[in-house]
Amino acid sequence: MLNNIRVVLSHTSHPGNIGAAARAMKTMGLRHLYLVNPRHFPDPQADAMAAGADDLLRDAVVCGSIDEALQGVVFTVAMTARLRDISIEVKSPREAMPLLLQQAAAQPVALLFGTEMSGLTNEEMGKAQVLVNIPADPDFSSLNLAAAVQVMGYELNVAAQGDIPVAPETRPAPHEQVEGLFEHMEKTLLEIGFFTTQNPARLMQRLRRLYARARLEPEEINILRGILSVTTGYNARLKKRYLEEHSDV
Repeated sequence: MLNNIRVVLSHTSHPGNIGAAARAMKTMGLRHLYLVNPRHFPDPQADAMAAGADDLLRDAVVCGSIDEALQGVVFTVAMTARLRDISIEVKSPREAMPLLLQQAAAQPVALLFGTEMSGLTNEEMGKAQVLVNIPADPDFSSLNLAAAVQVMGYELNVAAQGDIPVAPETRPAPHEQVEGLFEHMEKTLLEIGFFTTQNPARLMQRLRRLYARARLEPEEINILRGILSVTTGYNARLKKRYLEEHSDV
């Protein structure tokens, strides 16, 4: 199961943190490191801090976006240091890791970490199905990046020793298919004028929360996108008919 888990670090500023995170991963049996737009990589400081995990750095996949790093992933857990006004389910590491392992039994999953200074943006967190907050002193709750990776790796190993929920027979859709649905949905809602009385960004966050709970399957996404396509076509026909009827006005 651990072999199906990606550790994704987004916009890491300090190369030493990448090396330290790689070391933390290796001690916990994690091997797949993905880096989204790191400021400095490769870098001698990363090599020095890896302290024996050079192979993880050598095999690290550098990506230009979160979507690229999550391609093929069916379940993403994103880290958050503070509970903001967000619309995604938040769990503790002990609650979330069995769910991650359940999906990792058959398909790729991901642990997503943000930049050292500000963590993940709301848009980046919206790519996840579950958020995790590591319990800490509320007055000083920001963990070092490598420490957060170490904690989550430990919790994965604890979960692996327990009773992991049986994976459902159906498989969730991969990240890129889910994102395609949201792009299609946002475009359709814009075309039919739904956003005239709504905050588009906030509404899309809530829709992401709704569908994250549903764990959509590929066939279900195809059905939803079919409905969206019919809606767009019907709306276009109504507009055309209206223009024809009022062309002489």
